[in-house]
Amino acid sequence: MKALTVVLAIVLTVALLAGTSVAENKFVGTKSCAMCHKAKDKGEAFTIWQKSAHANAFKTLEGDAAKKIAKEKGIAKPPSEAPECLACHVTGGGAAKNVDATFDMKEGVTCEACHGAASGFKMIHTKAENKAKAVEAGLLTGDKARICETCHNAKSPTFKGFKMAEMWAKIEHKLPKK
Repeated sequence: MKALTVVLAIVLTVALLAGTSVAENKFVGTKSCAMCHKAKDKGEAFTIWQKSAHANAFKTLEGDAAKKIAKEKGIAKPPSEAPECLACHVTGGGAAKNVDATFDMKEGVTCEACHGAASGFKMIHTKAENKAKAVEAGLLTGDKARICETCHNAKSPTFKGFKMAEMWAKIEHKLPKK
């Protein structure tokens, strides 16, 4: 009986460890990204983001223009609380439950909106030899246009067309060649 208990304990431990999945990753916020991604050798991604409209996406919901649009659309809540607005102005859509204590939706559309909830890969993704592990742990590296166009589309009340190449040039943050 004791041997069976030990075997069951081992099986359960392995199952729990193997069961850690991308779905369990948490949004951690920009401070985790900024630690490394401010540096020139990391493409200055954080600095580029700070200067982008994405960094101010939540703040726009607090302005008069957003309040006017919300009223015209029949949205009862203030834009900074309305799910219809938060869906594209906040990483995780404002309704994400998988958030770490370090996450602040007022940061707007952050790194994790494009690259995925980072708790599972934040400590390993910066080394080239770890890229496959980081992707396996939830790092998104796929179709940029598909990700961008989930919000930059005709459903947006301020949509005026979306030119992927032009917009990408404003936020591109590739690593410099060594």
